[in-house]
Amino acid sequence: MYKVILSLHSDKGQRKYLNQVERLRFFEVTRDYTTSKKLFCQLLYYTGARIAEIHNLTTGSIDFANGTVVLETLKKRKRGIYREIPLPESLLNDLQGYVDFLSNQNKQEQGLWAFSLRTGSRLIKAAMKKAGINGVRSCARGLRHGFAVYAVNRVPLTMVKKWLGHASLTTTAIYLDVMGMEEREIAKRIW
Repeated sequence: MYKVILSLHSDKGQRKYLNQVERLRFFEVTRDYTTSKKLFCQLLYYTGARIAEIHNLTTGSIDFANGTVVLETLKKRKRGIYREIPLPESLLNDLQGYVDFLSNQNKQEQGLWAFSLRTGSRLIKAAMKKAGINGVRSCARGLRHGFAVYAVNRVPLTMVKKWLGHASLTTTAIYLDVMGMEEREIAKRIW
């Protein structure tokens, strides 16, 4: 039987996730971007979502009453499976202004981004480079993994599972296998 082994390290031993210092550097770089690019990057930062899930968002995807973003989970066998992820007030305020602007342009629900998924991927890579992040982790997936590693140290694993859209807790548990600063933070609990 063929079994996929999930790992937070490449076959060359490189870390596939951003540590918290790198995540913060990425976030700081995005502050200088135009509104749409900044919001795209910061939604990835705050949600741990897949890049295509963020790219597929529409003006109706932000639930301002609940303070969440509603994402269609893409790695399920069927379409129409959604999850909600809470967002910080500062991001919700920026999103409100952006959604209002787009809605005034066109009264129908529409996509949030005027750029392609490939352009979004290039945008993330450029932000990583500007933040001094390189290697296998300098992509949207590295940001997703970094979000998960950071989150599993602060919220219940079941919550992280829900936010990432995983079907199994076993998949989410990979993020407990950390190294470096993240492992030291976990170890501090027993020292």
